[in-house]
Amino acid sequence: MNLMEYQGKELFRRAGIPVPRSAHVTTPEQAAQFVQANPGKWVVKAQVLMGGRGKAGKIQFAKTADEARGKATDIMATPMPPNRQNPNGEPVNSLLIEETLEVSKEAYAAIAIDRATKKPVLMVSAFGGMDIEEVAEKHPESIAKAFVDVAAGYWPYVGRELAFDANLDAGYRKALPGVLGGLYELFFRYGAKLVEINPLVLTKDGRVIAADSKVELDDDALYKNPEFKEWQTALPLDEDETLAVKAGLGIRNFRRFDGTVGTMANGAGLAMGTMDAVKNAGGTFANFLDVGGGADAERVRNCYELVMNHTQAKAFFINIFGGITRCDEVAKGIVEALRTTTSRKVPLVIRLTGTNEDMGRRILADAGMKPVQTMDEGAAEAVRMAQAA
Repeated sequence: MNLMEYQGKELFRRAGIPVPRSAHVTTPEQAAQFVQANPGKWVVKAQVLMGGRGKAGKIQFAKTADEARGKATDIMATPMPPNRQNPNGEPVNSLLIEETLEVSKEAYAAIAIDRATKKPVLMVSAFGGMDIEEVAEKHPESIAKAFVDVAAGYWPYVGRELAFDANLDAGYRKALPGVLGGLYELFFRYGAKLVEINPLVLTKDGRVIAADSKVELDDDALYKNPEFKEWQTALPLDEDETLAVKAGLGIRNFRRFDGTVGTMANGAGLAMGTMDAVKNAGGTFANFLDVGGGADAERVRNCYELVMNHTQAKAFFINIFGGITRCDEVAKGIVEALRTTTSRKVPLVIRLTGTNEDMGRRILADAGMKPVQTMDEGAAEAVRMAQAA
């Protein structure tokens, strides 16, 4: 679940990371009322999940209520134009009215998971306000990193070292340890996958402020914070993302394609590997579907109906590796889905391996189903069935 800027900055506030004075509004009139009540220099920013707002004219400045109303009307009148992040564009349904900062310097700060070390990595660069991928390509030496041992946690000296390693302006050195501490706290408290401040601004009067926010939360951790369900309703979900949420999945756990072999697996990597196996077997996949970890019978049934009702699948390949997900629970879900669903039925190919594998196989055998042994075998069989249908 990616958060909009105003949502990310609300989490920044809770973690003690300084952010500009602001108000989130949904109409031009609300924008005018806020500026009328708070005289000053303000920036009106479209709240979307796409980048490139400035180039698209979706960030504008206002000094008066009338200007704020006019700028807000202009920004909300048209959607964000398509780009590589979203080829369909995105409507602008709300705005962030934020104080204009007198910028002296811009830096970059973030925390994410480093898969190689299996540790959180704090990253800092003096090249703020730029695409971090471009910075990594052209100036890799400018990105200072610190890998945090979660047993010891984050300590302020780490932030001080990163400030020097990244050659940040001296004005950052006192504030950066606290900002990074806030990022670390937010990362674990809310189950984030990425928290990024770009730019982290040093103002002319010496303040260090998060001028933007990028927060990506782990969908499997959303249950810890029920308030995020309400936040989720404000996000611009497309049809596939809406269907995924209704099925009890993460926003990005389901995506449709034009093929004839439906697929379901647990874990994004295995789901993509399953799609590759279908293609290698000469078939075409109808969807991507990651059922997630710890899937119970109800969720498996929902996923079965999701594929049957919303794709052109002529066969369905279910590929489960039982780690957190128990094979017997998946088997119960498959049997229950076929027993209770009113959706159409297509030939099933099932691979179960891992936790409670034998129990799952027995449940399927009792229902007249025989699972395959390997992923490639299952993919080939599903392609054969789809072509014969």
